[in-house]
Amino acid sequence: MQKVLITGSTGSIGQEIVKQYAKHGYYIYLHYYSKKEKAQELLEEIDNEGELIYFDIKNKESIKKALEDIQVDVLVNNAGIIKDNLFFFMSDDEWEDVINTNLNGVYYVTKVISKNMMLHKKGSIVNIASVSAISGNIGQANYSASKGGIISLTKTLSLELGRYNIRINTLAPGIIESEMTENIPNLKELKKSIPLGRFGKPKEVAKCAFFIGSEATYVSGEVINISGAMVR
Repeated sequence: MQKVLITGSTGSIGQEIVKQYAKHGYYIYLHYYSKKEKAQELLEEIDNEGELIYFDIKNKESIKKALEDIQVDVLVNNAGIIKDNLFFFMSDDEWEDVINTNLNGVYYVTKVISKNMMLHKKGSIVNIASVSAISGNIGQANYSASKGGIISLTKTLSLELGRYNIRINTLAPGIIESEMTENIPNLKELKKSIPLGRFGKPKEVAKCAFFIGSEATYVSGEVINISGAMVR
């Protein structure tokens, strides 16, 4: 049985990614930090072989302790947060929390998991970035920088890890209906800027996460834009 680790599994997109991989028979490691009950409910809902795995995405020692003995076929780095503010009003905590969660967390998780992948000479890594990394976005200097770093990391690791038969790709979602977008102002105006005329759904990102992680076996080092052509 193939195995997948999904970080941030209790968020809107994370839950759908869990369901996609479960539907295809994967053993699921559901990562959680503060929402154990929600993670447990999700594990019971998918009725699939799997287990909960706890660690603080901002703490490298917590990550190492939780993952050092974990071997998976696919890693999905999905955990992320936003703390928006205009650059000159942004606090150091707002900058550091987002960078530590969105970028440093990906670094530490990937470093541990890819080591085991290298030993077995196989694996696939899917990173979840954002179109903000490509186009930038007002009030998201921290978020855009963190997700841009993920794209650059993806490009570099595809060169370094390819020799070990490890693929690594990034998805760049646009505006996806989730708890992270509920409080965005001027949503109606934003929708007008999307050629497809609607926001994306978490399931649409999840389907791409499964395809690029499991089925696109000759694709590596790529960034797939999921924005309804809002960003091209």
